[in-house]
Parts: sequence; C-alpha cells; structure tokens
Amino acid sequence: MKNQKKYISKITSLCFVLPAVLVVVLLLLYPVCTSIFYSFTSKNLIKPSYKFVGLANYAKVLSDPEFLSAFLTSIKWTVLSLIGQILVGFTAALALEKIKRGRGIYRTILIIPWAFPSIVITLSWKWILNGVYGFIPNLLVKLGICSTVPQFFSNPNLVFGTLVFINIWFGAPLIMVNVLSALQTVPKDQYEAASIDGASPLQSFIHITLPHIRVVVGLLVVLRTIWVFNNFDTIYLITGGGPADLTMTVPIYAYNVGWGLKQLDASSAVTVLLLIFLLLICMLYFKILDKWEREGAQ
Repeated sequence: MKNQKKYISKITSLCFVLPAVLVVVLLLLYPVCTSIFYSFTSKNLIKPSYKFVGLANYAKVLSDPEFLSAFLTSIKWTVLSLIGQILVGFTAALALEKIKRGRGIYRTILIIPWAFPSIVITLSWKWILNGVYGFIPNLLVKLGICSTVPQFFSNPNLVFGTLVFINIWFGAPLIMVNVLSALQTVPKDQYEAASIDGASPLQSFIHITLPHIRVVVGLLVVLRTIWVFNNFDTIYLITGGGPADLTMTVPIYAYNVGWGLKQLDASSAVTVLLLIFLLLICMLYFKILDKWEREGAQ
C-alpha cells in the first residue's frame, strides 16, 4: 500500500513538472540545438538543400570585419549600460533607504520605466528625441543651449551615447528595486555598533552594506549582462544599427545576416559564438559569486 502511494505520488509530481519540461525543450533546447546544427551546414533560407561544411561558417564570421566591429560595439554597449544602470540604480536605492515617509510612492514612480514594454519605451524616446519634431531637441534650441536642432539619432558623435542613456533609464529601476530589497536585510544593529566605534558613513557602507548586498548585486550584474548584450529591440527600432554601422551590435548583425542576406548558416554560427561568449562570462561571474558566498559564510 505504501509503495503504491509512493508510486502515485511520483506520477503526480511528474505530471506537474512535465509541462514545464516540455516548454523548456520546445522554447530553449530545440532552437539552440537547431542553431548549432545549422552552423555546421550551408543552410540558406532560399535554397531548400544544404550540406555539411564543418567550421567554414565560423571561419567566415570570425574573419568578417563587420562582425568584429559589431562585437566591440556590443562590449562597449554592455559595459557602459551596466555601469550606468548600477550607479543610477544603486544611488536611487540608497536615497530611498533614507526616506521615511512616502517611500512606496517614490518607489512606484521610479519603477515606471520598467513597467512598460521595451517597444513602448523605445518608440517614445524615438519620438521625444526626433531631430525634426522632437520635444527635447526643439526645447534645447528655444532655450538657447543649441544653435541648431541636435540630431541625436543621426549624429555620429551623439547617437551611441543617446542609446546608452535610454538603456540606462530603462534598466536602472530594476537595479534600484532589487538593491533596495537587499538593503532591508542588513542588520541595523551593525550600523549602530559601527557608529558607536566612530566609523564614518563611508566606512559603514564599505564594511557593512557592501558585504551584505554584494551577492545580490553580483546576480543582477549576471542577469543584466546577458540581457543587455542580447538586447535587440532598443537599438534596432531606433537606428537599425546605423548610422554607418556605428550602433551595429552582434544581435543586429546576426539578424541582418540571417534574415537580410538569408544566410542562416552564418547567422547560426554568430548565435553559437554569442552563446559561448556569454557562458564564459557567466562562469567567471559565478566563480566570483561563489567566492563571495564562501567568504560570507565564514
């Protein structure tokens, strides 16, 4: 009887887990395995037949100057966006931590950028900063700050910084909310003891606050690195990778090769290289996080 109950329990558990497993297999494993397979073939979206070509697609992609330029742009895009999001989100969280009244209202207001779909945010900023009828460019001219209407999305000196600003504005609220939640877990008595010992606010922040929340911040950095490096819609909807490929990132490059040139083989090779790169970065991140967790446990 007991064995029968255990068997029924296992079957029931499997029935609950099976839908999630199927979703993962269909939406994750199948596309990944398909991309890996096509990266070793001559698959083209126009031609029905293809053959095995080995590492030819990888050699072709890695020797393409446009891919190398897109990769460096993605690195710069990710690093600048991450630094900006962490600084803004961290500062906002520390400021909210000091507010006693109306914290919920301020937190709700500051989380608004993250509450909207990215396509809405992207198209809104594209309208606000438009070089012809945009509100901010024309306001800068009326205030006398600029003599001519600034072209934020076509000027080579402004376009990349503008996109990074939009991405920081969009992603900082996520950092803020998570850091604020982590700050709530820091024992207040440690701050009191540090104050009695004569520690300055900066010393309390370095020796008390950071050790308690660095694992949370580290996980946020891992997630944001993956999301920002893979970001496609923000840049594509605003500039499409232009002007003159100055904002061309690896995801946009893969899209142009796969759907523009119909070269699914080379596009698959790009996505596999991107996967390998992000896996290596995540391994490095998790190694650092594991070290921090061991230090915190001691």
